[in-house]
Amino acid sequence: MKKNLFAFFMIFSFCTVLFAEKITFRADSMSGKSGSKNDETKLFGSASVKTETMEISADEITLSGDNFRFIEAVGNVRGKNYESEMDFTCGTMKYDRTTKVANLEDSVHLIDIKNKVTADAQMIEYDQETDIAVMQMNVNLKQKNNVCTCAYAVYKKKSQRLEMSGNPKIVQDDDTFRAQEITLNLETQEITLDGRVQGSVTDTKSEKKPAGKSGAEAQPKEAGDGNRASGKKDDKSENAVAGEGEKKS
Repeated sequence: MKKNLFAFFMIFSFCTVLFAEKITFRADSMSGKSGSKNDETKLFGSASVKTETMEISADEITLSGDNFRFIEAVGNVRGKNYESEMDFTCGTMKYDRTTKVANLEDSVHLIDIKNKVTADAQMIEYDQETDIAVMQMNVNLKQKNNVCTCAYAVYKKKSQRLEMSGNPKIVQDDDTFRAQEITLNLETQEITLDGRVQGSVTDTKSEKKPAGKSGAEAQPKEAGDGNRASGKKDDKSENAVAGEGEKKS
């Protein structure tokens, strides 16, 4: 059943009273149906919906459920979360206004503006209440000089902690770390490796070279297999990896 804009405005006014949240919208066209708990409204063409904490735009947006609890966006989805300072783009999105959980799929690109973290994955579930993002399939996260790749990762925004599994790898400049499970503290840059630890660490600290003579070049150092190791790069770019055995130079 087609609805005019006045009727649509009245629906959102009712929704605003119940949720104590202001919602605005726009689109090229719209259609919908109403019921006690089955209200559904579709926005087509340059569609956008804005709540007090989030703004979403897409080719098509559907609002459904009791008092429009659910928001589903399809096609060229772009979003901004003002409360958590997170931006994202993806192919499809489902958002529950009650639980504040967003499910993003299809070439997801997530940006943590405050902490300067970017993440790409095929699927990301983001919980706005806990500030935790669960990433799956072709995960690629970048922060400072860290490039982190894996099949599964949990990004804890509040504690700045990244937990990786599924063939995880971290590359820091010329250094590489691999293990069955890797945890990275994005604030301190401390890395914890657990299970089948492998890595290569290059000491880039150079000595002063006498004029007219070639100085000694820094030699790469490697950390072999082990059960668990941790490493941290300091400001002088001197690397250390602690394992079960001694480090080879």
